Amino acid sequence: MGNCRISRVRCYACAAMAVTMMDIARDLEVSVVTVSKALRNQGKISAETRQRVLQRAKQLNYQMNWVARSLVTRRTYTIGLLLPEFTHSFFAEVARAAAQTLRPHGYHVITSYFDEDPEVELSEADSLLARQVDGLIIASAQPIRGHDLFRRIQERNVPYVLVDRPIRGLNASFVGTDNLAIGRLATEHLIDRGCSRIGHLRGPAIGIAAERLEGYRRSLAKHGLPLKSRYVVTAGHGDESGYEGMRRLLQLRPIPDGVFCFNDPVAIGAIKAIREAGLRVPDDIAVVGAGNVHYSDLLAVPLTTIDQDTLQIGARAAEILLERVGQRRSVRPRKVLIPPKLVERESTRRIG
Repeated sequence: MGNCRISRVRCYACAAMAVTMMDIARDLEVSVVTVSKALRNQGKISAETRQRVLQRAKQLNYQMNWVARSLVTRRTYTIGLLLPEFTHSFFAEVARAAAQTLRPHGYHVITSYFDEDPEVELSEADSLLARQVDGLIIASAQPIRGHDLFRRIQERNVPYVLVDRPIRGLNASFVGTDNLAIGRLATEHLIDRGCSRIGHLRGPAIGIAAERLEGYRRSLAKHGLPLKSRYVVTAGHGDESGYEGMRRLLQLRPIPDGVFCFNDPVAIGAIKAIREAGLRVPDDIAVVGAGNVHYSDLLAVPLTTIDQDTLQIGARAAEILLERVGQRRSVRPRKVLIPPKLVERESTRRIG
């Protein structure tokens, strides 16, 4: 080895081959199993031993041989996360919570976005399956009763968990919020604030939009308020479509005095349209969103919204998926509904 000084610890700087777990085990005089447990943060070993292994691995610039590990375990230690968009902080928070839950178990997350396009979603799902991911977490934009995507996944025996958006008629694990309750909470809050002409900017053609609309309808009926179809306007899922939808509502006579919006971005667009029309939020029109995105309290008019606990959605979905990865037998799907909570801010706080 030339001029390299040789001690009990081998000189890896001059070694032609990559450092292995066996090398680390030999240096520290422990078993390969102990090294493996320490590197994977699993198993019962002392904190001192774990720290020694991690420190030596760092010194030697040890890199996990994922190909070899996959051949042994028949896993790739990757999880696919399939989301409709990355600009909406709701999904960014779900992704962050899922990754934080999966990472300590040795999994890496591959995130794909499909811009609310069902065909792109199919293509992205195929790409993730081709990478042989061990599981999938999906917030799907597939139409109601659109099950082709999930048949493909099931044919590959890849476990998956749906988040935020259940698919009607599909027997699959799901983590999300009670969307009927979101519609009820938002509408009843507007009624409590004295609104009697309540409009709804409904979401795209996915199941959760229909459920939130139904919650809105039931609350109006419960309080004896008329349901007028012209006060329900399709406004998509973004601020621009929310802005255009609100402009349509403002053409009505009489105009609404309260608006329940499909989500927070739609509500942000709605508030912009209201203020541009010279009207005041909430004095002229009170506004409620859904999602409680992280900037909702920083807006010019802080937004009253329905919190869906996005971090819990991501974490619980990851936990359920971890339970299913590697299972050789079929496991009964689990459904977790997280109760929504009203977060009141200035957009509905009327004086008097």
